[in-house]
Amino acid sequence: MLGAVEAGGTKFVCAVGDEKGKIIDTIKIPTTVPEETMSMVIEFFKQYDIESIGIGSFGPIDVNHESETYGYITSTPKLAWRNYPFVQALEESFGVPVGFNTDVNAAALGEAVLGAAKGLDSCLYITVGTGIGAGAVVNGKLLQGLSHPEMGHIIVRRHPEDTYNGKCPYHADCLEGLASGPAIEERWGKKGVSLIKRNEVWDLEGYYIAQALMQYILILSPKKIILGGGVMNQTQVFTSIYKYLPELLKDYVTMPELSSYIVSPGLGDRAGITGSLLLANQALTEKE
Repeated sequence: MLGAVEAGGTKFVCAVGDEKGKIIDTIKIPTTVPEETMSMVIEFFKQYDIESIGIGSFGPIDVNHESETYGYITSTPKLAWRNYPFVQALEESFGVPVGFNTDVNAAALGEAVLGAAKGLDSCLYITVGTGIGAGAVVNGKLLQGLSHPEMGHIIVRRHPEDTYNGKCPYHADCLEGLASGPAIEERWGKKGVSLIKRNEVWDLEGYYIAQALMQYILILSPKKIILGGGVMNQTQVFTSIYKYLPELLKDYVTMPELSSYIVSPGLGDRAGITGSLLLANQALTEKE
């Protein structure tokens, strides 16, 4: 029996399941402050005899095992969670191994093992929603170096007619600042769900995401790209990406059919929580 936590900016999804990604029970908990949210997380898991827990968390987080703050949420804009010892809180409560990574890396792992990239040794998972983040599997392993990837904060070229300042509190007009859900709402004055018929909204969205994908393809050369998150529920964004990406690459890289290469998550909205179950299984295996 494995435990999993997908920690998001607005809600925590907790689940118990097995190493094959089968979910037995799940619960959604509002993300408020650590004292409130974590008490409900712990209460849920105490119902089960779990052997390990996997966490896929919003970030930035410290994933360096040699660091004094390994297991912490670090410089997050969510001030109540800044410098919170996430791993340590669950280790103290349950005394079991805890796997820890970003929510997007967990989703990438889930999609690589059981989802749209099953059978491949590399893929890229990108979420476009409240923020923009990406996780990568390279040669069968999650990409990690100095820290975890922060691909949502790369710089993209502005559209000539886009005068919006950008929403990112750190970089203003990085990819996240120009193409996240809050950026769409602030630029156009309405939430994305109210702008479905405004083709110019989604064309601009695809314009920015295609630029990012070009860079990811040139640097990482993933065998599959998976786009999730609330914004990508507007499937017309895919059409815009398929239009702009070839214009950017200009046949420099030989690409497969884009509609089968850049796809929606095979696991739907369960990519992150399924990947967190796999992180739990990895942590248990490493202990043994």
